[in-house]
Amino acid sequence: MKINVFTLKAGANQGTVELDETIFGLEPRKDILHRMVTYQMAKRQQGTHKTKERGEVTGSTKKFVRQKGSGGARHGNRKAPQFVGGGKAHGPRVRSHAIALPKKVRSLALKHALSAKYSASELIVVDHVDMGEAKTKALLGYFANLGLDNALIVDSEVNENFKMSARNIPNVDVLPVAGANVYDILNRDKLVLTRAALEGLEARLK
Repeated sequence: MKINVFTLKAGANQGTVELDETIFGLEPRKDILHRMVTYQMAKRQQGTHKTKERGEVTGSTKKFVRQKGSGGARHGNRKAPQFVGGGKAHGPRVRSHAIALPKKVRSLALKHALSAKYSASELIVVDHVDMGEAKTKALLGYFANLGLDNALIVDSEVNENFKMSARNIPNVDVLPVAGANVYDILNRDKLVLTRAALEGLEARLK
């Protein structure tokens, strides 16, 4: 499997590079991708939601009405959930929403995400994305040469000037190869890999 390599500035063809079929040549499985995205979204949830229960709210614990003869229910204190200002019954508690997913499935999901981009012709390989100075206008011109308006750019180590140039461009994300993940790959129309990122991903997934 071969794919063309382009330059960022001119969009010129710089030859081809060989892709590993075990990483980019798989038949994408939606079920594995769905499991991985669900895993990532659950892990991202903060889980800091909390309401006070009847043991935590401020209120009288005195029996405020006699047991019989009032014509009402037999209440013991004002902190019961049915009263205004009372505690919440079975309210949310601080917890982790993370779910378990085997490491092999997570690794396979990343391979399927990369294969999905390649099979849909949404994978672009560039020589490098280094920039001498942080210029957003210049970077927009480079993206126009490659036809990019919604993309994830992955490099081995993100160039600081490139990162600064791209941070104000909508629908463009920049990640180091160590941070490449299924959700961010599928969330953008195009996946742009540098030669170094390609080598890094293949070393990581082999």
